[in-house]
Amino acid sequence: MDRTERILDLVALLLDAREPISWAELREHFPADYGGSDDAAERKFERDKAELVELGFPLSYVQGDDERRDGYLVDRDVYYLPEADLTKEELAVLYAAGSAALASGAFPGRDDLAHALRKIGFFAGESLPTPRVRMELGTGQEGQEKEVSARLEQLWDACSAHKWVQLTYGSPRKDGVTERRVDPYGLALRRGVWTLVGYCHLRQGLRTFHVHRIRELKVNTARPRTPDFEVPADFSLDAHVAYFPWQYRFHAPMEVTLQLTGPQASRAGSLFPGAALEPVAEGVARARFPVTFLDGLVRFVLSLGADCRVEGPPEARARLEQMAANILAKHAPVEGPRVSA
Repeated sequence: MDRTERILDLVALLLDAREPISWAELREHFPADYGGSDDAAERKFERDKAELVELGFPLSYVQGDDERRDGYLVDRDVYYLPEADLTKEELAVLYAAGSAALASGAFPGRDDLAHALRKIGFFAGESLPTPRVRMELGTGQEGQEKEVSARLEQLWDACSAHKWVQLTYGSPRKDGVTERRVDPYGLALRRGVWTLVGYCHLRQGLRTFHVHRIRELKVNTARPRTPDFEVPADFSLDAHVAYFPWQYRFHAPMEVTLQLTGPQASRAGSLFPGAALEPVAEGVARARFPVTFLDGLVRFVLSLGADCRVEGPPEARARLEQMAANILAKHAPVEGPRVSA
């Protein structure tokens, strides 16, 4: 019997068992695999057992007593997850979000996600309306869905198994490409762009990589069951992947202070999550937060109108005035001779 087939049959047998299964019974179930000499059969079973335990299968040996015999048994309390007991509305949200991720054309673990959606649909029965939604997750990968999807699958596996990857990367800041070996720590989707975060051996530090800019990708396949690296316990994806435009790491952090008035003052917390907020007067609030891409912030501030202005530092005010002047110049009326009928 093929080893994979034997392992699956072994799992099925153990899951169906209500009483411990002795070594003698296992040999009876698999006479061709655990036959031969006792030593050879036991070594073979020990290898299978070690693989099951490595895969997370909670197999344990039970010492018998007056009421129960010796043998191998699966701890069902460890194996089965508690019932999620989601409401109709929660199931609908999960289903819509998963469907949108599949519809995006690029999502790691597509097969697993599709399987999960089928399960949700099965258990929800008629209480789950079929969502007719198409949530666009961004345009940064337009025309590259197939390539990005394939790379995401590779990176997903590499992140899970802690295997380093070799990638050819086209930086958005420079022409040409670089060859890098990276320990992939995690993947994040922000504003339609998939980003890989990991330790770059070329730069000797943590770096972020847009997946659609990866030209070639190879995963280390040597010793597949042995991890190549460990992810630091204090690592956080949110600390390295920008959610707002002003969080892109294009320059050294600077603290920017904004003053918001009118309706924008009451929305300060939602407009700038994480900012230190301070009430200034009735209907006036001040927000302070670090910025690593000033132009990204200034464009957003301009979109808020006169109720949001930059107080400091001076270079932030200067950049705001410069961009506002450029907008005025762009939309200024064209002077020239009037044409009359």
